[in-house]
Amino acid sequence: MSDNSAPAEKPETGTQSKAARPMTRIQRAKRRAILEAALNVFSVEGFRGATLDRIAAEAGLSKPNLLYYYPSKEAIHVELLSRLLSDWLEPLDKLDREGDPIPEILAYVHRKLDLAQEFPRESRLFANEIIRGAPFIHSALETELREQVEDIAGVFQGWMDAGRIAQMDPVHLIFSIWSLTQHYADFSTQVRAVRGSDDAFDGAADHLDLLFTRLLQVR
Repeated sequence: MSDNSAPAEKPETGTQSKAARPMTRIQRAKRRAILEAALNVFSVEGFRGATLDRIAAEAGLSKPNLLYYYPSKEAIHVELLSRLLSDWLEPLDKLDREGDPIPEILAYVHRKLDLAQEFPRESRLFANEIIRGAPFIHSALETELREQVEDIAGVFQGWMDAGRIAQMDPVHLIFSIWSLTQHYADFSTQVRAVRGSDDAFDGAADHLDLLFTRLLQVR
């Protein structure tokens, strides 16, 4: 039920601020509702097109009520992106450095494809942020993401040097995996229109298995 008619909560006036106090169950539920609504709006309208009024309406809250939890559109956007970046990095962490290289890389491809299929709004949110020049997460890209990519690229290079997979630029291999998996979420409308199918991911896993297996095999 919408609480548009309810007054916004008032900030704490005592010695302990609302930020320092643990949130109640209702407060946690409202924050989740705001983030879910914002994800819907940002993934469709982009950052510039999204408004606090639209997000509040989507969440079933009044604008003053929303502003009690988040002071600005930017604050909501940053929290969504921070959570998303953590989720996006996780599949690389699961790669077994001691495993069989081609199955390990294919498993990573599948994890990335599964993420794109299960979280298409998040994928589009991330893509929109990057297209805008990553104003909110640029420092994270230059630190956390770069460090992890360099680490995994080192693993790939070690496999190449040992003759276990074909030689190529390991960083560009990672870029190729990202682009070929996230395409099905970020450009799902185009994929469905061209294929004449309601499922943008239909056949994608088998195709990527074939593509990367052939790319990685030593000849």
